[in-house]
Amino acid sequence: MRASDTLPAWAGALRLGLRSAADLLLPPQCMLCSTEVDAPGRLCAACWPRLRFVAEPCCPTCGTPYAIPVPAGLVCGACLQEAPAYGRARAAFVYADGGRDLVLRFKRGDRTDLAPGLARLMHAAGRALLADCDLILPVPLHRGRLWRRRYNQSALLATALGRLAGRPVRLDLLERRRATPSLGRHGRIERRRILSGAIGISAAGRGDVRGRRILLVDDVLTSGATASACCRVLLRAGAAGVDVLTLARVVRAEQGTI
Repeated sequence: MRASDTLPAWAGALRLGLRSAADLLLPPQCMLCSTEVDAPGRLCAACWPRLRFVAEPCCPTCGTPYAIPVPAGLVCGACLQEAPAYGRARAAFVYADGGRDLVLRFKRGDRTDLAPGLARLMHAAGRALLADCDLILPVPLHRGRLWRRRYNQSALLATALGRLAGRPVRLDLLERRRATPSLGRHGRIERRRILSGAIGISAAGRGDVRGRRILLVDDVLTSGATASACCRVLLRAGAAGVDVLTLARVVRAEQGTI
């Protein structure tokens, strides 16, 4: 039973009244533009088509969307060539056009208020992963970057997802022990070298991973190098399995085809 189920009727009416008063003073706006919408954390009718949502058909392992219909369960060439460290990865939408703008607004525009609405999109995309997980963890930020940005966007998404799915969230279990440069210009082998030893289990999290199915949360899946580094650490610590759920994913020209 949720705590809200035990509240008296007047408390629910009061909360609804306060919400209505707040909407009159500050009408909810589209997450991507300033158009008024019916509730916070929504997209307006004009902005909705600007996002390319990831749906079937997609690779059952990495979640890369296919451009044409394919047989169910067909694994993409990249995953066949080198299986990822994670079990499954899914994303709400492609990191392009309106999707890129929405991520950057949240991540670099200090729009932390968007986290609950964005988490709802992730929740819809990752229902199967959330149903199977025992624990939700965000990809950690190095303390230097966290100090400059003032928040970990992945932790905000993980916290909001935990509330929606009713799953426990640990923000202090994974830690980034060493600052690393941007990985975009590096090849696969170099990325793995850069990330070697950069991520670990915190002292507070030792013993809390063994036998549990973990859902790792991040904002964008690009090469998958950071997610894979986190997964390897968790699997070595005894996790039963690790899946990855992100807000967006990069799809290159050579991907999304078959």
